[in-house]
Amino acid sequence: MTDAAPPGGRVLGVDYGSHRVGLAISDLLRMTAQPLEVISRPAAVERISELISDLDIREIVMGLPLGLSGREGPAARLARSFGTEITEATGLAVIFLDERFTTSTAESAMLSANVRRSRRRQSIDKVAAAVILQAFLDRSR
Repeated sequence: MTDAAPPGGRVLGVDYGSHRVGLAISDLLRMTAQPLEVISRPAAVERISELISDLDIREIVMGLPLGLSGREGPAARLARSFGTEITEATGLAVIFLDERFTTSTAESAMLSANVRRSRRRQSIDKVAAAVILQAFLDRSR
C-alpha cells in the first residue's frame, strides 16, 4: 500500500480468514516470529489497533491468498479490503506477502511437533501468521 515504516519496533503478522484471523509478532530485533493469538474476524481491527500501541508494532505483514497460478481471486480481494480497514484504523501500511502453502506448512510443523488435532484447530491460524511473518523477516535481512 505505502512504503514500509522506519526500522525499529516489532512487526505484526496477519493470517486473514473470513471467520478467524491469526496473529504473530516478531521480536524487537526482527529475527524471529512467534504465534500470538487467534481472534474472530469482527473483533480483529480493534484488537490489532490495541496491539499496535501496546507492543510497539511498526509494520504489519499480511498473507495474500493467491491462486496456484499466482493470480488474485475473491479471497485475495477480501484480504486486501481487510488490509485497507487496518490501515484506516491504525495509520500503518499493510505489506502483502504471498501466502500460498503457509497453512499446510504450519500444519506440517504442528504434526511434526505431535500437536493434537483439537489443539491444531485452535492454533493453526496463528502458526500460519508466524510462517508468513518469518518469511517476511527472512527476506528483510
